[in-house]
Amino acid sequence: MDASHTVAGARSTEDLKSLPLPQQLLHWARTRPNAVALRQKEFGVWQPVTWAEYADQSRWLGLGLLQLGLLRGQSVAVLSENCREWVFAELGVAMVGGITAGVYPTSPASEVEYLLALSDAPIIVCEDQEQLDKVLSVRERLPQLRAIVVIDPRGLRRYEREGLHDFSDVVALGKAFEADDPAGAGAACAAPTLDDIGLMVFTSGSTGRPKAAMMSWRGLGTAARGLNTVLGCSERDSLVSYLPLCHVAEQMFSIHIPLATGAVVNFAESLRTVQEDLRELSPQVFFGVPRIWEKFHASIQTKLREAAGPRLWLYQRAMDSLQGNAATARARWSLGQRVLWAFWYVLILRALLNFVGLRRCRVAISSGAPIAPEILSFFRLLGVPIREAYGLTEASGATTMQRSDASPVGSVGVPYPGIEVRLADDGEILIHGDVVFRGYFKNEEATRESIDDQGWLHTGDVACWVDGPDGPELRIIDRKKDIMITAGGKNITPSEIENGLRFSPYIKEAIVIADRRRFVSALVQIDFESTSAWAEQLGLVYTNFRSLVDLPAVRDLVQREVDQVNARMPQVQQVRKFHLLTKELDHDDGEVTATMKVRRKSIAEKYAQTIEDIYA
Repeated sequence: MDASHTVAGARSTEDLKSLPLPQQLLHWARTRPNAVALRQKEFGVWQPVTWAEYADQSRWLGLGLLQLGLLRGQSVAVLSENCREWVFAELGVAMVGGITAGVYPTSPASEVEYLLALSDAPIIVCEDQEQLDKVLSVRERLPQLRAIVVIDPRGLRRYEREGLHDFSDVVALGKAFEADDPAGAGAACAAPTLDDIGLMVFTSGSTGRPKAAMMSWRGLGTAARGLNTVLGCSERDSLVSYLPLCHVAEQMFSIHIPLATGAVVNFAESLRTVQEDLRELSPQVFFGVPRIWEKFHASIQTKLREAAGPRLWLYQRAMDSLQGNAATARARWSLGQRVLWAFWYVLILRALLNFVGLRRCRVAISSGAPIAPEILSFFRLLGVPIREAYGLTEASGATTMQRSDASPVGSVGVPYPGIEVRLADDGEILIHGDVVFRGYFKNEEATRESIDDQGWLHTGDVACWVDGPDGPELRIIDRKKDIMITAGGKNITPSEIENGLRFSPYIKEAIVIADRRRFVSALVQIDFESTSAWAEQLGLVYTNFRSLVDLPAVRDLVQREVDQVNARMPQVQQVRKFHLLTKELDHDDGEVTATMKVRRKSIAEKYAQTIEDIYA
């Protein structure tokens, strides 16, 4: 299929001119006021928030921010883990015509300063004392920042209170304003239009400083409705919010899809406890980046090794006997394949699905980066067929998705309604439609580099078309800038090798080195949890991450994992040497972005001598 081939999403019967986000919330508050919209765990108990409470808290918060001096069109930054107050802030800001700009809670103070200056935010909402301290440490260099709102005020009794406000007090301020002047409050909450900017999303900055992408309500709504043509969410469904709400993909699953469909959102206690939360909630729809699916796979392997005995034997027998099922879409399984899977489901698979909390999962999605085919096959055998999706911040986070598990492994499906996708001559993905962002705030040059004169977004991702059950589907090859050429002139796709290595439960991260080199090598970070459990079973002694890495047995373990990956790779892509990192890659050290994407340039500079030693 030639590079100029274009696929457009089929016309949807749903009206693409539906309401902006705030009006969707008000719709549910009118039609289902007492139904549960959100849940958040407090002291071990899931506390519900109704649609009426959701709307009231958001509206009062927005009106309170106006009393603090917020003007229409200005941005309000949010620096917090996922919680109900995060979404109250976003919807409240939207109701009064503002723009929400989420800042990753893992960001160090220097990055918080840069992002606040970039967004021109006069107000920031902070989660707690930890996040507040970051802002206060750079506040004197942010002249535009007039007010700080703190969700959890514990520990702030001795703080200077000038410009500092409790979240609950701002809500009370807005509630009082509405009671004293209903007409004025109603006028202040004039609805935004579809073409207004509603969200400012900071790019990951994997190849430079983050940029502030401006998203319209029209684009975000188009993306959400398109995504839901595949998800089929309704008010009967439950979702879990755990990835940072600063990321546009989590925005889709925690805010936009639920508000478009009435589905219930549950806020996980933290990213560390997501598996425990999933066991309690067992959601019907679950979204995870590849690292989450890799973590789930590793946790199952660790659990089975600890159990050993009959359970491990049953699992191994189940995986062996079900291998034939992995190559066929579940809807096309023969009667014999269905009976075989049901047999193993009763014996072992049900327990494994309960362990990861996905027994009731109807639709599972992976996006954000390529995922190893082995991971997809593993979860398909368990009964959780993961569908791959593709999107990026500048395209409102949702562009294509596999419509069923009949799609070829490795494809990312077809465009949603209202979106056009085509490939440039060099294979770069180009996107056209309402989902394309409105440009980078205060950066016209970068905007012109991303969007051409015809309105096509240049994504920087390289792909090809592959045959699917209902026509051509998109398959991502790699980032255009990441494709490497060896000294021998061979093209290397690093993500394919890295995904293969990360399939190992003992490897958390791998960075391939090959550009202009004689052979492929890799920097490898072990998975501390899985590797330490393995070491303890063998009675190996260690005290910390570095001492574990330094054990000869650990290096031998990783070598065996590398050898297994090499056996599946063509010779030119086989890893001939590797170096074990003696520390975990860290956002604070500039090695990964807030979304844990590797900053290759930073890694190459930081480990330059190590890389030279590999090739010496």
